Amino acid sequence: MSEPLREDVLSERLDGLEIKSAYAEDLLDELNRIVSRQQMQIDRLQRELNRLRQQYDSEGPGAGSRNLRDEIPPHW
Repeated sequence: MSEPLREDVLSERLDGLEIKSAYAEDLLDELNRIVSRQQMQIDRLQRELNRLRQQYDSEGPGAGSRNLRDEIPPHW
């Protein structure tokens, strides 16, 4: 009578391992999606940074340092 009990215990353990494996697989898939989305965001930010650097370089030195008094609206 101990043999069927042993099979039940092994079957329950196997079921538990299969469930854990399924959860781990789902988690891995979700983490892969997150990493992929973050890489796309990093790529987009790098392109934007490069664009801003090129814009800054094309304006020349000193172009970014302007006097704020020059930007006062004319009605003041």
